[in-house]
Amino acid sequence: MKKTKTLLLASVICAPWTFALAQGQYEDLVSLDAELMALAEPDVVDDVPDLGVEAIEAQRLRLERIQRRLRDFNVNGWPVSRQVDYLVVWAKLNDLVFDHRVMRPWAKDPLLYLYQVSRVPYAEVPIAADGRDKFVTQLKAVPGLMIQAQTNLSEPVGELAKLAVYHLENFDGVGQRQPHREKPPEGTIGWFEDLCARLQTHDAALVVDCRQAASAVKDYRDWLRENLNEMPDSAAIGVDNLNWYLKHVRVVPYTVDDLQLLGEREFHRYRFNYIVDRNKNKELPELTLTRSAEQHLKRTRDAENKIRSIVVEQDLLTIPDYMPDEFETDTYWSPRGATNRHFWEELQFRDALNNHIHASIPGHRFDTLIRDRLDNPIRRNWQETARAEGWGTYLEELLLQAGITDDNPRARELFDIALIKRGSRIFAETSMHSGQMSLAEANAYMIDWVPFMEENLGRYDLANYLRRPGAGSMYILGKTQIEQLVSERAFQFGDKFDLGDFHDEFLSKGVIPVTLIRWEMTGHDNEVRALWPDVVGRPYPSAD
Repeated sequence: MKKTKTLLLASVICAPWTFALAQGQYEDLVSLDAELMALAEPDVVDDVPDLGVEAIEAQRLRLERIQRRLRDFNVNGWPVSRQVDYLVVWAKLNDLVFDHRVMRPWAKDPLLYLYQVSRVPYAEVPIAADGRDKFVTQLKAVPGLMIQAQTNLSEPVGELAKLAVYHLENFDGVGQRQPHREKPPEGTIGWFEDLCARLQTHDAALVVDCRQAASAVKDYRDWLRENLNEMPDSAAIGVDNLNWYLKHVRVVPYTVDDLQLLGEREFHRYRFNYIVDRNKNKELPELTLTRSAEQHLKRTRDAENKIRSIVVEQDLLTIPDYMPDEFETDTYWSPRGATNRHFWEELQFRDALNNHIHASIPGHRFDTLIRDRLDNPIRRNWQETARAEGWGTYLEELLLQAGITDDNPRARELFDIALIKRGSRIFAETSMHSGQMSLAEANAYMIDWVPFMEENLGRYDLANYLRRPGAGSMYILGKTQIEQLVSERAFQFGDKFDLGDFHDEFLSKGVIPVTLIRWEMTGHDNEVRALWPDVVGRPYPSAD
């Protein structure tokens, strides 16, 4: 049996357990963080991630040991920046603890195993020589993964199992990174059949392996169907668990009730803006849809040039020299976009600005390149959702207020719609996890209230929020936290406040909870003081 580790940190893993206890220094925290990040990656046995009972139990026991070691650190007197790092490590740890205590995806989530194989048949045939070994390894691993799924899923959830069956049998209408087909193959099963047919013509030596993989995913579908009636239907985790997650993992001083109140207020504010903008623009022609890949590329490049210009002209932030001259888009052109578009294509194929701001520059891709160059290894190896998605969403309204659509008022409506969509997620997500709505009901709600919203993208998003609670709510929550921080820093600096300097300093802190960035930037510890005893399990320390 071949056993490897997807992330090898032998010098950390082999360090004596007593080292951090004896020293309790910052360097020990860095080592412990590296050990934790390595532990988050499963062992790989015979090219298949090991999510079996023994492996999961071994991970849980090591998490308990790391938890004890973290609690034994004496951080009194550490500077705020290092106490922030200490809480970041706790958030990383609590994320894994929450998986073991509540989510248990290896035992509950059929999509976990499906998503590990679903992109294998997207491979371009003939297989390129430099990628052949990797492809063959992935293809041969499919049957083992499907067998492991049926073994490990001891408590599968019906809502997630039905989604897995749907994706196995149907094109999901989103097609994220799928190769274009005039008529898309029907789900993962269809894609494996498509792959086998292409290999038969161009690489017959792999046909047997492909057919075994195709048979394995069909068996998985059949197994899920046969057991559906015995599965609990709802994937809801309950309000208490979601509140624990918000506090211990996202490190935010808010409850589910707070989120719903915030979401309702922001959702209706964005709808109000949309109504006013539509009324103001009613005599203007509607935006025209993109009709070709060339036109989509040109619109994307024009959008990026416009973004860069306004960022530079208004000194909104520094664009480092190491940034690429161009960023790729997050909404890829597909010829089916001419007749059958999902929600983001409806927006992006009318105007490329909104999504490119959020996902590329100065959003996620830009943000990630800055994070990857941080000297701090604890922050360099973490991307917290409220901070990441909150920043992307904050930028949308920032650039809107900065005037990026002044020469094209109709494009402003698309920004409104994107924010309405993000606002709607809070009610949809919290209602699913409180048991008030099924995924289908939450999707129907969004379709009713959000312009251009449709079933496919709604299903795609909501499935992710069922599988990772809080993720949908973090866009608006993180955005409002950043807006508050801007206001507080402007108050502290008075006439000397510079928005561009603020953004540069904010980005330099890493993609960690905004609650912690606020503490480090302003010195205000009221939120952290309230959260610390729950997150760490000890009283809040002094910070000399």
